[in-house]
Amino acid sequence: MGKSATIEDLSDNNSTLDDLLAAAAKRDGRVMTPNSQPENGGVYRTDHFEFSKRGVPSLYTGGGKDFIGKPTDFGQQKKDDYTAHHYHQVSDEVDPNWDLSGAVQDVQLLFEVGHQVGNGDKFPGWKSGNEFKSKRDQMVTK
Repeated sequence: MGKSATIEDLSDNNSTLDDLLAAAAKRDGRVMTPNSQPENGGVYRTDHFEFSKRGVPSLYTGGGKDFIGKPTDFGQQKKDDYTAHHYHQVSDEVDPNWDLSGAVQDVQLLFEVGHQVGNGDKFPGWKSGNEFKSKRDQMVTK
């Protein structure tokens, strides 16, 4: 679909990783947008939920929907069409006609966040009020 001016934070702004993502997106001239469908409970349905249950924060993102040079509703229309006609269906496969430049853009952004975490002096933490914070706090005090 191409490059996007946004990246969606599906982690629901639960940890300091979300802050790192927002800052990295800003440096890249992009905007981190909040989860557009928190009612779907995506944080609880991801593969990394097992880490969360044990107190380890993770970052969950989705591609932005504000595609550069495309109409405002282009991204949402593409997402809705894919979900309705391809997601978890036989046709859910790579299409050689896809423009993956936006995926490359997202990977570069996530690499920057990972690089900061890996070279930082502080482990990512949960924000106040998060249900997994107490589990992480228990691990740190042991």
